[in-house]
Amino acid sequence: MPIGEGLPQGVDPERASVARMYDAMLGGRHNFAIDREALAAFTAIDPQVRTLARANRSFLGRAVRFLVEQGVRQFIDLGSGIPTQGNVHEVAQAAAPGARVVYVDNDPVAVAHSTSLLSDNPDAAIVNADIRRPADVLASARLRELIDLDRPVAVLMITILHFVTEEEDPAGIVAAFREALPADGWLALTHATNEDRPDTAAAVGTLYRSRATSPVTARSRAEILGLFDGFDLVDPGLVHVPLWRPGPKDEVPDDPSEYWVFAGVGRRTV
Repeated sequence: MPIGEGLPQGVDPERASVARMYDAMLGGRHNFAIDREALAAFTAIDPQVRTLARANRSFLGRAVRFLVEQGVRQFIDLGSGIPTQGNVHEVAQAAAPGARVVYVDNDPVAVAHSTSLLSDNPDAAIVNADIRRPADVLASARLRELIDLDRPVAVLMITILHFVTEEEDPAGIVAAFREALPADGWLALTHATNEDRPDTAAAVGTLYRSRATSPVTARSRAEILGLFDGFDLVDPGLVHVPLWRPGPKDEVPDDPSEYWVFAGVGRRTV
C-alpha cells in the first residue's frame, strides 16, 4: 500500500501496526514498508513467524466451523484486523448461509478495508471500537442490529489479548463480554505464551514496544487458562494452536511448543 494522500484518518505510517503486520505475515497487500520492516525484525527473532500466523488462521477456521456445528449463527470477532482469505464471515456463511458476523477493530486501515469488503453483505459489518471498552462495543448500533444477545453467539478473541496490558485488565474485558452472552454463548481465544520460549517472547515484546503501536504481554498457560473463567473448555482444552482439533491437511509439528500460542474454545457455564 503506497503512503500518501488518501490514507484513512488516524493512520501513522511511521509506526508499525499490529493489524498491518499480521496482514503482511499472511501475505496480504494492505501494509506499509514500516510494517514489513518490523516483520523482518520479528522473523529474525523467530524464522517461522509466518508459519505460526498461518497456524493461527487455520485454527480460526476450525473453531468457526466447530461453533457452527454447535448451532452458533452469530459471531463477534474482536480485534479482527485487516480482511484476508478465510475471514470469519466467509467460513461461517459457507457453512451456514445467513450467519451473522460483526467485526470489531480500531485500526483505521482495518476498518476502511472491512467497510469496503462488507459493503454488499447484509449479514456482516465492521464496528470501529476499542475492545478495551466492552460497553462501547456492546452498545454499538450496528452490533445491536445484527446480533441478538439472547440467542447463541460466539465471541472470538484471536491473538488480541496479548496486546492488552495487565493495567488494562484483560480478564475484566473477557468477563464483560461473557456477562453479555446468553447461557449458550461461546468464547474462542488464542494467546501468546511466555513459557515455551521465554527469550523469544521477551525479544518480541521489546520489538513491539519499540516499533509498533501496541506492546505485547505474553502470559503463562495458567494466566491464559484464567481468561476462560466462566467457560467450560471443550476437548482438547487449552493447547498449542496446531493441536486444537487439527484436520487432515493441518500441519502438526513434532514439537508443538515451537508454536508459542495457546488456543481454546469454551462454552459459557450456566
